[in-house]
Amino acid sequence: MAMIDFTVSHRFSASSRVVWEEMIDWPSHADWIPATRVEVDPGNAQVEGATFTGYTGYGPLTLVDRMRISSIEWDEATAQGSCEVEKLGPVLRGRAGFVVSADGAGSRVEWSEQVTVPYLPELLAPIVGKMSALGFSIGMRRLAKVIARKYSDL
Repeated sequence: MAMIDFTVSHRFSASSRVVWEEMIDWPSHADWIPATRVEVDPGNAQVEGATFTGYTGYGPLTLVDRMRISSIEWDEATAQGSCEVEKLGPVLRGRAGFVVSADGAGSRVEWSEQVTVPYLPELLAPIVGKMSALGFSIGMRRLAKVIARKYSDL
């Protein structure tokens, strides 16, 4: 079993509140995380205890990633939000989370993951970690484009 641990940071020109709203809209992750779709379980999906499942990949090569929100908070006074999810398997176990904060006229997202991957030799963990970080970096750039298109009229 290998431990994958990475952090990705990205600066956005949009406000932290706008970025936060996009980040906690779980089904919209399909618009910016490569090869991913998210299904939300019934109920309010933006509260502690809410569950959802991410599917990343294509056909039989799809990774099922069940998650439960362990903490979620937006602080209007500081224009900062944080969310952490527990990875429930069946493959990935551990935690992932992000912090969205004001940064000048824009905002910054810091996304981190610490997960174990069964059947992956520890020798490959650094490579998989770098590939995962690259995928999330690409996702953050795509999210910036989605936000720019979506809010261009504001």
